[in-house]
Amino acid sequence: MNESRHPPMKKYADTPMSFADACLVRMTELHDDAVIATLDSDFRVYRRNGEPQIAIVIP
Repeated sequence: MNESRHPPMKKYADTPMSFADACLVRMTELHDDAVIATLDSDFRVYRRNGEPQIAIVIP
């Protein structure tokens, strides 16, 4: 996988980020009102464009 095409994956190299996770982070960058429903607690660490935490729903 070409890491230059996937900057979030490189940015969070110390936290496992799958390609699917990177796609969801990118979606939140493109759509300001996006909310992610997930069981993956790593989304508490991920940020979009250096902003505060991504809006998530964790049951």
